[in-house]
Amino acid sequence: MSYTGKAVRLERIMNRRTWRTVIVPMDHGMSLGPIKGLVNMTETVDKIAEGGANAVLGHIGLPLHGHRRHGKDIGLIMHLSASTSLSPDPNDKVLVTPVEEALKMGADAVSVHINVGAETEGEMLRSLGTTATKCREWGMPLLAMMYPRGRKIDSETSAQYVKIAARAAAEMGVDIVKTNYTGSVESFREVTKGCPVPVVVAGGPRMETTKELMETVHDSVEAGGGGVAMGRNVFQAEDPVKMLRAISGIVHQGWSVEEALKEL
Repeated sequence: MSYTGKAVRLERIMNRRTWRTVIVPMDHGMSLGPIKGLVNMTETVDKIAEGGANAVLGHIGLPLHGHRRHGKDIGLIMHLSASTSLSPDPNDKVLVTPVEEALKMGADAVSVHINVGAETEGEMLRSLGTTATKCREWGMPLLAMMYPRGRKIDSETSAQYVKIAARAAAEMGVDIVKTNYTGSVESFREVTKGCPVPVVVAGGPRMETTKELMETVHDSVEAGGGGVAMGRNVFQAEDPVKMLRAISGIVHQGWSVEEALKEL
């Protein structure tokens, strides 16, 4: 395993001082098509980089069609698994890109999506294990999107399920976990305390108010979270640059919700 290689790559997608990260996922085109904010990927990446995000995340189409030869640099996390909204089972995520391809494309990290509790959980965990082994071999950081979804799951934001999903990822050898926020500082602290690697919160669908979004960011960090991975709430915002400056202020500079709202 290349420990130095992994350390160098991790520093490209995480803040060296806070050891937290602000990631903007742009993988929605695979499942939802050309939604608002992802029609012109180059333009969106420009705004995300200008706003101060640490990394963008997407399928191989992101570096192929969104790579810029100008502007502020930004980390690249390549997503390796996929399904579409037209699939008979959209919760069944399959590997579509190998780790080696991400290396060739200049990625700083890779990510895999696992729906814990889904009918095909076993196959997805097998894919995560295979990917984790390859990542250790190449010194490539691995982010796992771990969501409780399935017949046994009555609430995808319940701490009792989220903390199992997060810990399972750490047990598989991932470096960063992306999962749902559980709704309160106290309940999310159960998740972060039980997971030995950074846990970043997902944004999910557009939130009703900007204040609600900032409270989620602030409270997740207060609970020991490692930052955020928010897509639609950022690239579909009226001003993605200001939105990211506000989020980054909370994550990396310790801003209050009020200070973040002033930025907006």
